[in-house]
Amino acid sequence: MGFSAQHILLLLIIALLLFGRGKISELMGDVAKGIKSFKKGMAEEDEPERPVPRTIENEASNPDRTKVG
Repeated sequence: MGFSAQHILLLLIIALLLFGRGKISELMGDVAKGIKSFKKGMAEEDEPERPVPRTIENEASNPDRTKVG
């Protein structure tokens, strides 16, 4: 026993009456923002951290790193 086209249409009409056009479009916009934020977060995790370049200023502020063995 599956849903026919009439059942699905009836459910869509009821949802539209309950929530209205504005609420449904607002909800879809929020879902899209969430997906974009999730993708941005995943892209930031994949980027490797860059090592701090060795410069005279960095070595002067960290005297423990100046002597290499």
